[in-house]
Amino acid sequence: MKLSSLRFFKEIVFAACLAVLAVGESPAKVLTPDFVDLAEKLKPTVVNISTTKTLTPQFRMRRQPSPFPDPFQDFFEHFFEEMPRRPQRERSLGSGFIISKQGFIITNNHVIAGADEIKVRLSDGREFKAEVKGSDEKLDLALIKIDAKENLPVAELGDSAQIKVGEWVMAIGNPFGLAQTVTAGIVSATGRVIGSGPYDDFIQTDASINPGNSGGPLFNAEGKVIGINTAIVAGGQGIGFAIPVNMAKDVLPQLEEKGKVTRGWLGVTMQPMSPELAKSFGLEGEKGALITDVVKDGPAANAGLRSGDIILEFDGKKINEMSELPRLVAAEPIGKAVKIKVLREGKPREFTVSVGRLAESGDENNQKTAGDAFGLSARELTKDLAARLGLKESRGVVVTGVKQGSIAELGGFQSGDIILEIGDKAVATVMDYEKLIKEYGKGDVVRFLLRRGDSNYYLALRIE
Repeated sequence: MKLSSLRFFKEIVFAACLAVLAVGESPAKVLTPDFVDLAEKLKPTVVNISTTKTLTPQFRMRRQPSPFPDPFQDFFEHFFEEMPRRPQRERSLGSGFIISKQGFIITNNHVIAGADEIKVRLSDGREFKAEVKGSDEKLDLALIKIDAKENLPVAELGDSAQIKVGEWVMAIGNPFGLAQTVTAGIVSATGRVIGSGPYDDFIQTDASINPGNSGGPLFNAEGKVIGINTAIVAGGQGIGFAIPVNMAKDVLPQLEEKGKVTRGWLGVTMQPMSPELAKSFGLEGEKGALITDVVKDGPAANAGLRSGDIILEFDGKKINEMSELPRLVAAEPIGKAVKIKVLREGKPREFTVSVGRLAESGDENNQKTAGDAFGLSARELTKDLAARLGLKESRGVVVTGVKQGSIAELGGFQSGDIILEIGDKAVATVMDYEKLIKEYGKGDVVRFLLRRGDSNYYLALRIE
């Protein structure tokens, strides 16, 4: 018995030694980062941003549409129109991080958009006025600069292409005005599409991100910036989104040199593939981007592409998801000849397209979406977007933005409205929406059936 017990003891010790050796082979995978050291080192690179904007009140009654006539409406509207208009000051807070010793700072475009004054507070309490060097509304990025008269601590930019789901990350920012707040968590997912724009490719994290964190950095365990904190899910906890830093690095040179970003353009509208669509087109799997419309005289039309073509490859890169294509096209130099492989009528075809320039806001030849005539933007609902907007529905076309002072705003549209009908025709997709809007011209009155909350109602807008 004694000999057997000794042998058993030796086996236990041997097994324990093997376990220790196994752990020692990959300590980086089991050790938690030293957040105390990281925070002390990185906090000086993060700044708090406060902005001031002057608003001119419209003095228009924000009344909910009602099927019943209101005899007092004309009285109230006349009364308020006669009141003197006093400008109001709106203040907002955000975050940013220093990327050069000379004082260049990255933040979100929505943090500084329309601001009359931008102030940057450093971690040591010093405050400086900042100027906007460049902004990109589509990617929601901005580059601002301060003159501190000395070299500043700099946040090192990492490689967001190397991040893995489950790795540790840390956010530093200004949530709810609480300066230099540090939170930590993990990367929950990558490549998230949340319906915020054509270049959605967000990092999802459970590191606590709240209002005021916008524009702040998301660091990896090595202390390098891998993302720019940008969005949260309304009412959600532990769900935040960051722009991959590689996307920012691609546009920073243009923001610094030109103040804006020039992107490539194909001139097509597309939709994702579904199992049913793939089968109907004779496509194996659900990969590719289905062209639903081609802009007349655009790059794709001039190359011979047409509705019903399924783009499988762009410049040698396979298209697995429709959302991948806009990012690839946008990154191409204007005028570059690019090979595009498509599936047409069940057979592979190849075309050469000369990449055009995507017009920016204010361009005379801007490639407008149909809703631009009214000053509103609309997108197809996804589950993520519905959750972000707090909507019960998860399908349809939702208003995601209403331009201040536009026809849509004056007519009563609000972000989150779901468009059910235009005229007497149902709207189920953005394609339906754009097609129906194009049937109307200047001077026409367009009738909308909307759903807001638990109620349906009609709005009518005149195209000016």
